[in-house]
Amino acid sequence: MQRQTMQRQIILKALKELSTHPTIEEIYADIYKEYPTISKTTIYRNLRQLAAKGIIRRASLLDGLERYEERTDQHYHFKCKNCGSIFDVEIGYLEGINSMVQKMYGFEVYGHDVVFSGVCTKCK
Repeated sequence: MQRQTMQRQIILKALKELSTHPTIEEIYADIYKEYPTISKTTIYRNLRQLAAKGIIRRASLLDGLERYEERTDQHYHFKCKNCGSIFDVEIGYLEGINSMVQKMYGFEVYGHDVVFSGVCTKCK
């Protein structure tokens, strides 16, 4: 079991409070306000370690940015093209797609990511 350092507690608290699928830069900026001595390297390293251990999840949103979220289950996302907001989509994760692609193409499939895009209700 990995020990829960003060830095990890600070990072997990920030991630919970932001709850917006934040980038590393956004997490760092939030933490820096209260803890200006924490280094960006510490944030990067700990986020990646927490994700590798399954404590948090790296969100694949196809925008090229490294984003993280507290929620660790497999789920989908929606990204608004106007305001850039990101929302969790509460539909069942389609496990069957993985085996279908594996059978059709012979790939070794570990999972899939789906990001819906459009305009959110606030921007509509």
